[in-house]
Amino acid sequence: MPLHSPLYSQRSLVLTLIALLGAGFLATSFLSYYASRASIRDSIVNTELPLTSDTVYSEIQKDLVRPILISSMMSRDTFMRDWVVNGEQDAEKMTRYLNEVMTHYGAYTAFFVSNTSLTYYHAKGVLKQVKSTEPRDAWYFRVRDMADPYEINVDPDLANKDNLTFFINYKVYDYNNRFIGAAGVGLTVDAVIKLIDKYQQRYQRSVYFVDNFGRLVLTGAEGGPQGAHIGQKLGDLDYMKDLVSQLPKPHSGSYEYSVQGQGHFLNVRFIPELNWYLFVDKREDGALSEIRQSLYLNLLICLLVTLIVLLLLNRVIKRYQGKIQAQATLDSLTELPNRRGFDLLAAQAMLEARREPKPLTAMLLDLDHFKVLNDTYGHLAGDQVLIGFARDLESCLRHSDIVCRWGGEEFIVLLKDTDGETGLMIAEKIRQHVEQQRYAYDGKELQLTVSIGLTTLQVDETLHTLLSRADHAMYRAKQAGRNRTCVEMPHSSYE
Repeated sequence: MPLHSPLYSQRSLVLTLIALLGAGFLATSFLSYYASRASIRDSIVNTELPLTSDTVYSEIQKDLVRPILISSMMSRDTFMRDWVVNGEQDAEKMTRYLNEVMTHYGAYTAFFVSNTSLTYYHAKGVLKQVKSTEPRDAWYFRVRDMADPYEINVDPDLANKDNLTFFINYKVYDYNNRFIGAAGVGLTVDAVIKLIDKYQQRYQRSVYFVDNFGRLVLTGAEGGPQGAHIGQKLGDLDYMKDLVSQLPKPHSGSYEYSVQGQGHFLNVRFIPELNWYLFVDKREDGALSEIRQSLYLNLLICLLVTLIVLLLLNRVIKRYQGKIQAQATLDSLTELPNRRGFDLLAAQAMLEARREPKPLTAMLLDLDHFKVLNDTYGHLAGDQVLIGFARDLESCLRHSDIVCRWGGEEFIVLLKDTDGETGLMIAEKIRQHVEQQRYAYDGKELQLTVSIGLTTLQVDETLHTLLSRADHAMYRAKQAGRNRTCVEMPHSSYE
């Protein structure tokens, strides 16, 4: 378990760092998204929709206020009132009058309907007799009975191929304040419809007008909200019921509602000249789609950055883990395996030797009089000698052989696929090479010798007994005068 605990701690460190990095990225992205979302929502509700409403209202005022004034003037015109009171003699006089009004003021149409004869006079002549049973004539009887002096209505114009027209229907009274008919002018709604279409297409918002009864009276060419058509009561649309139930009230404001899970922003403005309500509606997803895409892009970037950091962190940790493992199994001075490294290598070598089977020879080497060398020349000199000896020892061995620093001035070697006789020859080669070698330090030539204990692996023998025998052989070499090789077998020994 102790060997695995660093791995677990490293893994938990990586997971913690990734979790913190991911949480930081997510928190930053979502905070930015919600801040932008709140800012955009506020801009839509308090700036964009009211500005659209103001612009449309200005256009409506420009197009409708003047015709209202013209109609008001017609209703008070003495010629018209005298002509009706005197029995509507010579219809051409009324036709010329209406034509003059239409031409002079640039109106789309001009009309008068007499309450006495129910005749519909137009700039082009007498059009018809209005009838209470005719649906198209219902507007006249509505105007006759209403309390207000005028109304604005959108109807097809009989005199102009039924083009949809804004009619200003003004009540006309005689000098005794008796109702004698309805007069007024009309203008095409094309200009207003084009304006509505422009706003709907350019800014992705719906613009439409609603009367006091909650009926859709004017919108763009594509229709009203959710496909509603002119004349339809918005109260029939579930999401509009609560809002239109408040009508008629000269009341403006901003609202939010939802249709099939889709949020909407709505600005309502009362237009007193028309006695209508101007509705400007914008879908939330259209307004927030860009910042939502920005959020998704940020999250994708966060994911990629997190993955890159994870890969880099994993590589760095593996590299440092490899260094730590190497430091744990290598001697820092000689760069040979230490005891821990030797245990791992030796276990594998013994397993191979038993599986083949092949001979395996062990040597334990001890530098002679090394303490005297340290005391005489210092520990730095001793370290220099140990490094040089390690390199000389490696030069006398094969790459497949295992050599390590056992501790202090002791070294151990495992000779793979090597019997005792061959091992003895290699040990003597090492001993003689070291005896002839000189190690330079601080201008001095240092010399030393080595005592070697040698033994071979027996059937079913453990590493401990093998090394114990090699240690015993090396001890005998020391006792016998040093600078020699001793061999020890389970039941015999020789120099």
